[in-house]
Amino acid sequence: MSVEPHGGKLVQRVVVGEEQQRLLKEAKAFPILSADEDTLLDLENIAVGAFSPLEGFMTREEVERVAAEMLLPGGEVFSLPVLFQQHEPPRVAPGEVAAVQDEQGQIVGILEVQDVYRLDLPALARQVYGTDSAVHPGVDLLYQKGPYAVGGTVQLLRFPTHPYRRWVMTPAQTRGLFAQRGWQTVVAFQTRNPPHRAHEYLQRLGLEIADGLFIHPILGRKKEDDFDSETILRAYQLLVARFYPQDRVVLAGLATAMRYAGPREAVFHAIVRQNFGATHFIVGRDHAGVGNFYDPYAAHRIFDILPAPLAITIIKVGAVFHCAVCGGIASERTCPEIHAMRRASVSMRTIRDLLRAGKTPPPELIRPELVGVLQKGLEGSANEVIP
Repeated sequence: MSVEPHGGKLVQRVVVGEEQQRLLKEAKAFPILSADEDTLLDLENIAVGAFSPLEGFMTREEVERVAAEMLLPGGEVFSLPVLFQQHEPPRVAPGEVAAVQDEQGQIVGILEVQDVYRLDLPALARQVYGTDSAVHPGVDLLYQKGPYAVGGTVQLLRFPTHPYRRWVMTPAQTRGLFAQRGWQTVVAFQTRNPPHRAHEYLQRLGLEIADGLFIHPILGRKKEDDFDSETILRAYQLLVARFYPQDRVVLAGLATAMRYAGPREAVFHAIVRQNFGATHFIVGRDHAGVGNFYDPYAAHRIFDILPAPLAITIIKVGAVFHCAVCGGIASERTCPEIHAMRRASVSMRTIRDLLRAGKTPPPELIRPELVGVLQKGLEGSANEVIP
């Protein structure tokens, strides 16, 4: 591939074979750290290299550098803390090896403890999210997970149980697939929603400028009013199967939680997609934003002020909408301002509200073929992913 993983190498902390069996036996005698689903998914993403160059959960020094400077101690850009939080003081100490178990008591990995510390959660929230208000879903989740943290390198012994396991690919797998297809340039598209017409506009833009398109929806925790992962996957599978050149598109899921951290999360998403082998990354208006917490174009500007450049190329796209005069989907760069009164916003919130009111969204907002999938998702009656 023409782009290296962030930091120069793809981290690999997955243990298999005889070594795996040996560590699983030994881990039964280790002190226990219980992890929720979000933390287990982060453990997996660290171990497979999705969060390269991280080799473990962050220590206090790493958290402080990332929060204040968007840098790891080694000098690599990193924009979000990756934390192993606890509600109570952990019963582990630096120098110990702890077993990480899931909520069912199964050992999933081990953590070589380097640091145990207490977080100043409001101060961290202000640095990372720009607010300490619990109204912000990312800040609220940070508070809910507790003020204590454990830092240290990890090894993954078992992949966490996940309902969308077959949709998750590792960075090594996607890089291998891109190389197999002969793609030298790959545009990655991040999403937490099913596709509407504006998303499709951006994805087709990616297909115009690169050898391949990598659609990589979030499959982890999202806001309660977001569509569930099953609906997102069903909608995208239908879109790709019927309307895209399938040999030029890869659809896979990223099993991690949304942080809703706006500009900082845009940088994080770009780093992750670079690790998966993408050479380009689309950043649209209000990327990873929520409510009115962020300026709509803060996620564009942040890439201009990073302490060091990223290897992945950022494609910055402004507002995309339907223009009745232009006769289709257009953007601020393609539609003249004199048509501003004839523009219709294309947003998943609008589509969701129409569906909940029993109305059919117009085709200029979303393809009619996808409406049934979304309606079933809202009703909680989505079936298995379309074969």
